[in-house]
Amino acid sequence: MAFPHRDSVQRAVDLLVVLLAPSPDPAAVAQVLRDHGEPEVALTQEEVAELRAAALELREVFAAPDVASAASVLNALFAAYAGPPRLTDHEEGYGWHLHADAADDGPWGAWLVTSSALGLASLLAERQDVPGGLCASPSCGKPFAHTGGGSPRKFCSPRCATRERVAAHRARG
Repeated sequence: MAFPHRDSVQRAVDLLVVLLAPSPDPAAVAQVLRDHGEPEVALTQEEVAELRAAALELREVFAAPDVASAASVLNALFAAYAGPPRLTDHEEGYGWHLHADAADDGPWGAWLVTSSALGLASLLAERQDVPGGLCASPSCGKPFAHTGGGSPRKFCSPRCATRERVAAHRARG
């Protein structure tokens, strides 16, 4: 069975990569939102700052060293941000789906935390493992999600893994 919250988890990862940059560009953030099916969005610097603050909180899920720590972070995020779970069909083409945010038109930061936490919590429950991690490359540190099978990942991409393997090989040689 395909993981039903894969899109929200990947959207969270993609947004965190952009939002955790030193000075996130509103146009780049809006592009990630569009790439993940959000309608045309024009974000203000204040909204990007709110999203960045939310991204910093979500980063702690990816930084969690074990499943219990990740669950604890997710539970704290739900307690701070989420309303009662509800079903909605507000998004064209998605059909009925679960939301944990208080309103469809709430603040961007609360939306990012609740929609991402819902997907990450579902992933944690399905896999019974941490839902993601931070790239082990000292020059990277980007978040990534564990959505597939196989061994747990240490790197965000094959590029980072290869770069670190080559560096380790050169250091031994």
